[in-house]
Amino acid sequence: MEANAGLVAGSHNRNELVVIHGHEEHKPLKDLNGQVCEICGDEIGLTVDGDLFVACNECGFPVCRPCYEYERREGSQLCPQCRTRYKRLKGSPRVEGDEDEEDVDDIEDEFKIDDDQNKNKNIVEAMLQGKMSYGRGPEDDDNAQYPPVIAGVRSRHVSGEFPISGNAHGDQQILSSALHKRVHPYPVSEPGSARWDEKKEGGGWKERMDDWKLQQGNLGPEGDDSADVDMAMVDEARQPLSRKVPIASSKINPYRMVIVTRLVVLAIFLRYRILNPVHDALGLWLTSVICEIWFAFSWILDQFPKWFPIDRETYLDRLSFRYEREGEPNMLCPVDIFVSSVDPMKEPPLITANTVLSILAMDYPVEKISCYISDDGASMLTFESLSETAEFARKWVPFCKKFSIEPRAPEMYFSLKVDYLKDKVQPTFVKERRAMKREYEEFKVRINALVAKAMKVPAEGWIMQDGTPWPGNNTKDHPGMIQVFLGQSGGLDAEGNELPRLVYVSREKRPGFQHHKKAGAMNALVRVSGVLTNAPFMLNLDCDHYLNNSKAVREAMCFLMDPQIGRKVCYVQFPQRFDGIDRNDRYANRNTVFFDINMKGLDGIQGPVYVGTGCVFRRQALYGYEPPKGPKRPKMVSCDCCFGRRKKLQKYSLHGANGESANTQGFDDDKELLKSQMNFEKKFGQSAIFVTSTLMDEGGVPPSSSPAALLKEAIHVISCGYEDKTEWGLELGWIYGSITEDILTGFKMHCRGWRSIYCMPKRPAFKGSAPINLSDRLNQVLRWALGSVEIFFSRHSPVWYGYKGGKLKWLERFAYVNTTVYPFTSLPLLAYCTLPAICLLTGKFIMPEISTFASLFFIALFLSIFATGILELRWSGVSIEEWWRNEQFWVIGGVSAHLFAVIQGLLKILAGIDTNFTVTSKQSDDEDFGELYAFKWTTLLIPPTTILVINLVGVVAGISDAINNGSDSWGPLFGKLFFAFWVIVHLYPFLKGLMGKQNRTPTIVVIWSVLLASIFSLLWVRIDPFVMKTKGPGVKQCGINC
Repeated sequence: MEANAGLVAGSHNRNELVVIHGHEEHKPLKDLNGQVCEICGDEIGLTVDGDLFVACNECGFPVCRPCYEYERREGSQLCPQCRTRYKRLKGSPRVEGDEDEEDVDDIEDEFKIDDDQNKNKNIVEAMLQGKMSYGRGPEDDDNAQYPPVIAGVRSRHVSGEFPISGNAHGDQQILSSALHKRVHPYPVSEPGSARWDEKKEGGGWKERMDDWKLQQGNLGPEGDDSADVDMAMVDEARQPLSRKVPIASSKINPYRMVIVTRLVVLAIFLRYRILNPVHDALGLWLTSVICEIWFAFSWILDQFPKWFPIDRETYLDRLSFRYEREGEPNMLCPVDIFVSSVDPMKEPPLITANTVLSILAMDYPVEKISCYISDDGASMLTFESLSETAEFARKWVPFCKKFSIEPRAPEMYFSLKVDYLKDKVQPTFVKERRAMKREYEEFKVRINALVAKAMKVPAEGWIMQDGTPWPGNNTKDHPGMIQVFLGQSGGLDAEGNELPRLVYVSREKRPGFQHHKKAGAMNALVRVSGVLTNAPFMLNLDCDHYLNNSKAVREAMCFLMDPQIGRKVCYVQFPQRFDGIDRNDRYANRNTVFFDINMKGLDGIQGPVYVGTGCVFRRQALYGYEPPKGPKRPKMVSCDCCFGRRKKLQKYSLHGANGESANTQGFDDDKELLKSQMNFEKKFGQSAIFVTSTLMDEGGVPPSSSPAALLKEAIHVISCGYEDKTEWGLELGWIYGSITEDILTGFKMHCRGWRSIYCMPKRPAFKGSAPINLSDRLNQVLRWALGSVEIFFSRHSPVWYGYKGGKLKWLERFAYVNTTVYPFTSLPLLAYCTLPAICLLTGKFIMPEISTFASLFFIALFLSIFATGILELRWSGVSIEEWWRNEQFWVIGGVSAHLFAVIQGLLKILAGIDTNFTVTSKQSDDEDFGELYAFKWTTLLIPPTTILVINLVGVVAGISDAINNGSDSWGPLFGKLFFAFWVIVHLYPFLKGLMGKQNRTPTIVVIWSVLLASIFSLLWVRIDPFVMKTKGPGVKQCGINC
């Protein structure tokens, strides 16, 4: 895969493919050398004798060999043009109707089909044993083994045919897709052969065995001190790469006791509420009881998944000892990194560029990093800014690695208000930092110029530098596009060192096709990366989430590559951390309670939920495979000769006991089943190269595969119709059916038996930007809540899905149920927040007069609530201010965004009315926290404004009524006022958001408040609270003078 080879754009369905260069005219696919098959569009190819393959000797109609074989075996056996029956050619298997032709008989290939069918049984094992290379430079043919392609109707290996090669450097010719149908096996060396013996002797095998024996004390003299040091390092490398750190029993045990106590008190309280109705206010009483029962149910779903919270530690030094030994090849697993972007006007290119630069500069072997940028908006601005980013990376990456700076996103690094000279010892650092800052400022100017240019779209559309129209001018109807900016050739930095791969991808979009938004874009990246690099692990990031910790991927590898637990881990989720949030975090943007409490609790069960970004996946888990089955404990049986003696039925090797090779029977069973049923195309799509890559547990691509052929196949797998009649989005990849595809995707993996890991390094792994404005924050929460409602009504609802097999633990199911039902809490919450105002205006209350004994229930309930919160903060380390902000926004979001999500979700399910969402803006004001005070009117503000106004009116009415009626009415008033103040205090941040920076309420809020106040004032007058309710005859009967 070459860098700067040009933008490859095309459509597989339309048989179109062009290569666009910066200063050259594009060349279409039809300019290829050799004839093209008129049936499938592939090259004809050559015979073993070097001649052009001719299927029909009568008319010479151009047909490739696979189509010829298929027509003879499955079709009419006639030439499409002259209708003459195809004759059997050399190397072709016999079919019914063939005549005996001794001159072309090929006994070796006579029964090739049967031989292939017999060999299919060992295909998966051969793939798993093959050594896959990521081939960035010249490859050693002696060490190469090619995986055979699964043989199917369209992808059967045909002997004696070789595709015509093209020169990708000179003529920029794209090879035909014949390569993706015929990938020949690697030459295999068997023990005893000359090549195997040569490897054995030349590779120092005997020397390594002698060294090992010397270390074990079985050969040579006693070990010296240096040997002891080496042994200590070996022992260190054999240690686990991570460990669980349980919460101290002095913190967790009181917490659990309080939870149980609160559950008992809650049951007693609800029993008392149900058995003691308020007869003069049955409607208010019944409403309040229903709300309280729902709150209790919601609390149980939220609380009990936090029963087993844990912390984790990683050991990066052990990871290096085990997989990065000096003098040996680096054994760390490659990683494909996905960055998704849609609209560069709302996701500024400078933010995306910083994310990409932090990825390219991460502390990981460069040959094992591949960064893919998904431009789902097909924007030329994103393309050009990425080109500028690739050039700046040649200077930025070596600077970061030379001085080990953190963070490695230049915008965040240069804006740090810290002593940047701390821990720096190289005298040249100050000079080079000053020069790099100047380079970055010039880079920012170039990016800003591109943004300014993109503000006004030309009438004729965007034109590239060579005069070619930009293929993505129509964002809803454009071909797929791929550009390799950095890679094998041209991917060197300013000091001549290799840089990671950087690939631009924009999937094909056509009218009439369902594209599935972000989930569809992520699945397209999975397939593209599977064809081009096929790393066994994938990290996905939003465009505004940069690497704050350059060792973040290494932290994840401590779990995924751990021989004891790694094989069953589907993904490692990192917490989300944010920059640019005001000090008080008015709208709970940091979401600390969820990330530092709920997620830790889930990590002790079956793992945290997937939250959409900052997650390292195992590719095999995304492909729908089940986790490998671990080795079973040896069975113990009674001996026949004497009672009580037992013997082990099988022994486990020391290698297996240490967990170095887990049983992969789970993978093998799945793959053998798929292979036997020949349903690869139905599952993964009609791409033989991609299907082959899905069976490689350790990843890798064939070293001999032409970069041009791989790029052409990559265009195929991002075509808009590729997923038709496959399991993509249903069982594979990111799951469709909800705008919160992250929850569904993680849920499906947990249902298959995988577990996930929550990794919280001391230095936050990733940081992003959050919408600190009230309206933007509510719109973001609305999107999340609507996705949860969609999941609740879908077939993947955790309420009824995933019971088969029992692989999803019950507490984990509780957590998933809670993620889908929490928006419905808005209905009882809205009613409960309205009750105080109604009670104050009507003079009634939701509770009867309580006795001293009954008041103990209320006191115990409040004490248990406070105790639970305090003990939770104690073991989690969350501050009380963060906890209180979370409680406040739970009410604010519940009576606004969650309420609208339930309404819109029901409209979508019942009436089919869909709601389109825009991407949350990532831009911020130049002034610090200037966006915090910006007011943007939205209908989401109406419900909380209404609740706030009517409660304030109710408080005024209640106090006025108490003053008018005397001291006897103050006692019942206190309960109502406490209830009303509870609502007002929780909505206080919302009130401050309405007031704005200058504490001036916007006009529309004033008008809305006056309108509501007038309505409730009239209602208040109608109730006549100032009229004394005295005993005696009525005024209407006796008159005033009675």
